[in-house]
Amino acid sequence: MTDQEKLALLEDMLELDEGTLNEEVKLEEVEGWDSMAKLSLIVLMDDEFGKKLSGEQIKGFKTIKDILDYMG
Repeated sequence: MTDQEKLALLEDMLELDEGTLNEEVKLEEVEGWDSMAKLSLIVLMDDEFGKKLSGEQIKGFKTIKDILDYMG
């Protein structure tokens, strides 16, 4: 899966327009980055990538690139 496809998954999950996110975007600046989005990210990681993600790991994410790196 390309980074662009991963970004599209995140944009869909966060109900953002296509092209809204890039690697440099800080999570604190993302509209809709709240507790429900974090839960959705946990489900997305499990369903799409077979990876378990904890709340502590999410707290360590500062940018979209951090999430993309975790996706692999």
